Amino acid sequence: MVSILIFIAALALMVQAFIGLTFFISCIWEKEKRATVFAGLQFLGMLALVVVFFFLREIHFFETKLGLALLIAGLIFGALAAFLLIRKATPNQRALEAARGLIVGKVKRHDEREIVFARNRSLRPDSEQYKLFYKEHPEYEEFDAKRRKMGGPLGHPGTIDGPHQGSNVAATLASVSIPLHLSAPDKVKPQAYPELRGKKISLSPEEATERVKGYARNLGADLVGITEINPLWVYSHRGEIFHENWKDWGKEIKVEHKYGVVFAMEMSFEMVGTAPHTPTMIESMNNYAKGAYIATQLASFIANLGYSSTANHLRNYEALMVPLAVDAGLGELGRLGYLITQDFGPRVRLGSVTTDLPLLPDKPVDIGVEDFCRICKKCAVCCPSNSIPLEKDQTVVNGMLRWKLNAETCFEYWGNIGTDCNICMRVCPWSHARTFPHKLILELITRNKISRRLFSFMDDIFYGKRPKPRGAPKWARFNTGNMDEIKNPARC
Repeated sequence: MVSILIFIAALALMVQAFIGLTFFISCIWEKEKRATVFAGLQFLGMLALVVVFFFLREIHFFETKLGLALLIAGLIFGALAAFLLIRKATPNQRALEAARGLIVGKVKRHDEREIVFARNRSLRPDSEQYKLFYKEHPEYEEFDAKRRKMGGPLGHPGTIDGPHQGSNVAATLASVSIPLHLSAPDKVKPQAYPELRGKKISLSPEEATERVKGYARNLGADLVGITEINPLWVYSHRGEIFHENWKDWGKEIKVEHKYGVVFAMEMSFEMVGTAPHTPTMIESMNNYAKGAYIATQLASFIANLGYSSTANHLRNYEALMVPLAVDAGLGELGRLGYLITQDFGPRVRLGSVTTDLPLLPDKPVDIGVEDFCRICKKCAVCCPSNSIPLEKDQTVVNGMLRWKLNAETCFEYWGNIGTDCNICMRVCPWSHARTFPHKLILELITRNKISRRLFSFMDDIFYGKRPKPRGAPKWARFNTGNMDEIKNPARC
């Protein structure tokens, strides 16, 4: 009996030490200096415990009354700890109801003309649309006028990294050109290929779903989900204008399709790790370019099947991507305003295709994000513009429970530094590389509150409450010489 207990304890200690070793190796691979030090100390402690255990076994300590009592107590403690970390808690019913589970009052459809990007990117001073919009919304005019002086959506690209980052800016703008090119009306609302027009390929919803998802993944999508479209997530009026198509500005957007195919592309762990510097800007735009490619190709594929479709990407959104993605089972809405997925955390960019092709919707998921975000708050603590709320619980905004991002102060900071920041995405504990130990931790986090509290606390210890940016690959290296000149410099 004693031999069996010793074997179980030895096995448990060696498994624990192995996990500690993999975490130490992971921290080295992630180039996280602080975490590497703490993980190394943790592994040495685990290894020392194994050595002491086998020494005590060799001197037959566990065959004494005291030794046996300690052995049994250790096994009971270990079993209890494992049970508390592994047990599956009661599901969050609100998460399982998808985005509609956050609705607590009357929800008004969002007007794209009021979105900060549309206001600053599309409206031209002294134009008819400019005068009309600010007559109805004078509260935005002063801020928007000030923000336009900083430059486009990214302000003056390269500002944060000094005067020698022309190559990173050039790479960013190269990617931006692709969504713009693919935003032409015939690209986002494609017609079937001439030989296929007027024909409809008969597919069951099961087969259509399999083919659409498979094609999207083949094009480069990392995650794909399907939802029946909630009309509340469709914009009420057009606000973004490209290709001088001003007749569409302010035009009502009708809910034409029943289904949405929503997909996500992973953003590079290495590139996001440099946030708020220019390499993360390259990665953002690169993924938006991929999203435009996937969305337009997928929309064209569906059109060739004989069904109506609309591509939604960086330069043509007809709906809010995050609520659609939540409904499609790709993840949950986090404190930082991004979708958080189990596979990649918030390190994703989204796109979608809406269609009348009959498909099978996916179920929403409960991965513990809402509860974890109540505990963590790291994105809010690290936000250099204080745009992410620190309050523990969500508040009611437009009839929905959420942590409301201050889009104006966030966008202003973009203009100050000349990048799209991404600090919140970088510091989020869900953004770590998907190495074995991090996959294991995330699996536990999805299960119960005790794991969430424990690993949120450990993340602060190992990575720090305000993690520092990591270096970029040599081809995208940056210079931090101008940081002192930036208003509200990045704190994390």
